[in-house]
Amino acid sequence: MSLAEAHAGSGFTISKLWTEKRYRSVLFQLIALALLVALVFFIVNNTIANLQALGVSYGFGFLSQPANYDINQRLIEYDSTMTHGRAAIVGLLNTLLVAVSGIILATLLGFTFGVLRLSNNWVVSRLVYVFVEVTRNVPVLLQILLWHGTILNLPTVKNAFSFFSQTFFLSNRGLTVPGPVPEPGFQVVPIVFLAAVIGAIVFTRWAKRVQDETGRVYPVFLINIVGIIGLTVLAFLVTGKPLSWEIAEMGRFNLSGGVTLRPEFIALWLALSFYTAAFIAEVVRAGIQSVSRGQTEAAYSLGLRPGRTTRMVIIPQAMRVIVPPLTSQYLNLTKNSSLAIAIGYMDITATLGGITLNQTGQAMEAVMLLMAVYLSFSLFTSLFMNWYNHRTKLVER
Repeated sequence: MSLAEAHAGSGFTISKLWTEKRYRSVLFQLIALALLVALVFFIVNNTIANLQALGVSYGFGFLSQPANYDINQRLIEYDSTMTHGRAAIVGLLNTLLVAVSGIILATLLGFTFGVLRLSNNWVVSRLVYVFVEVTRNVPVLLQILLWHGTILNLPTVKNAFSFFSQTFFLSNRGLTVPGPVPEPGFQVVPIVFLAAVIGAIVFTRWAKRVQDETGRVYPVFLINIVGIIGLTVLAFLVTGKPLSWEIAEMGRFNLSGGVTLRPEFIALWLALSFYTAAFIAEVVRAGIQSVSRGQTEAAYSLGLRPGRTTRMVIIPQAMRVIVPPLTSQYLNLTKNSSLAIAIGYMDITATLGGITLNQTGQAMEAVMLLMAVYLSFSLFTSLFMNWYNHRTKLVER
């Protein structure tokens, strides 16, 4: 065959859309893209037609309308005369409060239970095993309702339990603690605290580099803790202790002053934390067991004590196995916080996706905002955990 004939035979023909792999793959991708565009167009067009048929306008102007409802727990100033947008922000902060505090407590409990699950003490390991299996296999909604019902069985405010010379009160209204009241000059203290944290990070990296180069080990954790706490306390004392505490007082019908953690928040926080901790415990147990026994024996042969072996040899290697599934548990806890509406905790789902949606009738806009909020939470959590996973992964030479 001549060169001209070969060139002529290599041209594009319709039959090659089915007979050649490269053309066939492009064709299938174009068909899939066209079907996706058609589906999106159909959904949007159908939605617009339904809204017009119902006489419902589309837009986010409802966020500037008065909300006309109260929120029982709030981290910023809010009353019923403020807008739906302000109410949504209050609910957003309540969701963040539950998610962040739940992740912290669930992580602490999960790692503790995961280590105790491998304890040589038969009673301890069996108790943790029973806790993990029971907690994991009971729906989280039932656990939220159980915690809420237990807290509501606490005494009334007039008969509240008081602790530490009547500075803490526990009742069916929640846990009331002294409230901090910043005074002039207090802004210096958090600045010093942040500077101490940055210094601790720099010192940790320097100590690691020295250890890699010379083998010298510094008590990094102890030095960092002493440095952060010491500098913060020193700044607090130098500025004249610019912080006072507002202690709650028993009134005729209720407590006045202080800060009250509502029963709904406490129930949701504890239920989500214990439920997620049960899963994290199994993740930690699997991660520790994935480390070869020879690593422990080698550390012991070098004279390392069990505690230092666990902290410096086992846990760093186990984290490479623990971090990926741990990310999923953090995401699940954040999304499960939307069950707060079952016990009346006013999170973003209860405010924007509940009362605001019912009052304004802007269902599509409210749901879209809710989806955007939870999607943002999940993406931010995944981004941070992926960065941390990249820092802890095994580096191959």
